Amino acid sequence: MDEDSPFLTNSSRIGATTPRSNNSHLDMSSFNNQHNNGALLGGAQPRDRLRYRRSSFTPLFDRDDSGIYEGATEKYINDPIHGHVLLDADTLSCIDTPQFQRLRDLKQLGSAYYVFPGATHNRFEHSIGTSHLAGELVERFRDTQPELEISASDVKCVKLAGLCHDLGHGPFSHVFDNEFIPRAIPGSNWTHEQGSEMMLEYLVEDNHVDLDREEINFIKDLIMGERRGNSQRRAFLFDIVSNKRNSLDVDKYDYLQRDCYNVGIKSSIDCSRLMKMSRVIDDQICWHHKEVYNLYELYHTRFSLFKRVYTHRVGKAIEYMLTDALLAADSVMGISQAIFHAEQYLYLTDDIIRQIERSHEPGLEDSKAILKRIRTRNLYKFVDELLIPLEKLRILTKENINSAEIVSCQGPNDHLRQEDVIVEFLKNNYAMKDQNPVDGIKFFSKTNHSVSYHIPKEKVSSLIPSEFQENIIRVFSRDPTKVRAVHEAFRRLMSRFYRSSDGSSNLPPSSTSPYYNSRNTSPERASAYATSWMQQQDRQSSPIRHSSGGSTKRRDRSPSPLSGRRVRSNGGLKSLGDGVMDISDNE
Repeated sequence: MDEDSPFLTNSSRIGATTPRSNNSHLDMSSFNNQHNNGALLGGAQPRDRLRYRRSSFTPLFDRDDSGIYEGATEKYINDPIHGHVLLDADTLSCIDTPQFQRLRDLKQLGSAYYVFPGATHNRFEHSIGTSHLAGELVERFRDTQPELEISASDVKCVKLAGLCHDLGHGPFSHVFDNEFIPRAIPGSNWTHEQGSEMMLEYLVEDNHVDLDREEINFIKDLIMGERRGNSQRRAFLFDIVSNKRNSLDVDKYDYLQRDCYNVGIKSSIDCSRLMKMSRVIDDQICWHHKEVYNLYELYHTRFSLFKRVYTHRVGKAIEYMLTDALLAADSVMGISQAIFHAEQYLYLTDDIIRQIERSHEPGLEDSKAILKRIRTRNLYKFVDELLIPLEKLRILTKENINSAEIVSCQGPNDHLRQEDVIVEFLKNNYAMKDQNPVDGIKFFSKTNHSVSYHIPKEKVSSLIPSEFQENIIRVFSRDPTKVRAVHEAFRRLMSRFYRSSDGSSNLPPSSTSPYYNSRNTSPERASAYATSWMQQQDRQSSPIRHSSGGSTKRRDRSPSPLSGRRVRSNGGLKSLGDGVMDISDNE
């Protein structure tokens, strides 16, 4: 850890003392014996069998004037989510490297920070939290189930996998690997997990970290959540950091709590309880049957975060702007090629947009213009969205619904271009696509800890959902002045797929669109109302002379749907007259 770290740190080892020049006269021996050697370590044990009891009182001493507590090989940090977290020597050997310190400059929620000002947390603290939880869980299994024969190497590698699982994230996290790379390198299947493997190799080699080849490969497999090669490690270990069975892992435990805390969302999930109510049966992590509803709550919390935060319409608009800015700068700065070179990827962080803004390189004008729009809040605009029913998933596809098809449905004077329109196919789910993730979880009873079984959702609650994924089509406009034209073209296109047997359209109402209210259920009627209203306002806004005092006054002009001016809000919508509603700034 660097010397000016804001984290709170402690002595190198529980029970150890390090004399200080200004406190050398203090005798701490009786205090150490009473509070550490016996109470915390459970009596004399071999060094490799020491058990740290983090829930017990641990004195923090060796304090300097900066308020930092630390020893020679181990430290404590004060984390807002997990409290005081112990960082052992193996963990510190990876933390105190340029490759890991890079995570300080990667926002955990990427573009969502531009919408939620409290989301300032980074991949750095999330990775430390994940490592802490991974260590807590594997050490608990080791202590309570000695028959598992968990080795010291198992514990070390699981903790380091939690620490290093996000080393490969690029600028603005998932914006980089989900949006930028597929467009910059068409056909690429690169993922940030692959980037983490590359950066782990670089970290170990560049800093001479004490890991052998078998341990490095094991950590990589733990990050990917699957056993590859001829590894003889137990199968349940691969479910701790990245669980491919049911997506219930310590990575999720940490980010759900940390993200809720930072964006200001109250959450009732208790991950520490879930960890304590788990055990390994038949080489698989299982949970106490009383926790089944709490697990549904955890998955619903994840879905809620995606719905409210991760896929927020303004956050997604900024995400597309950042992607366009990076693509516009890629030919000059070679951003996408860094994924093949660890030495270059080391310096690729969220600061890339500052590098673009302060650069004088020719060819970056388009990228700078997009970034300036973000700074001045002249954003791409959300236009419309439509929830896709299950029976229409086969026809409402990217081949049928795209920017080209929408532009083909524009009005005669709309002047739309394909680059004006962004179409997004969004999937929000319970972490296992359209499957119920709890179906992949096994439970045990309090009377029999050696037998595991499934619990069907019908035996949990009648209010548990029957579907576990929603599919949404969203449309954005890069040009704020063309929102209405894009909206009407999109609704015309969608009407083709919502024809009833008598030929009439049964297209669902667009309750989030800027040009819809309960009276206007078709784009044609919405357009007619908007046109009528605009003509009326134009007539009313003409200069009118008043004879009083010989002065000339102009009647106040009401804002039009395209003027961008704000009017008084009514329940999130604003009335524009004649039955037409608008949303203020689409934010």
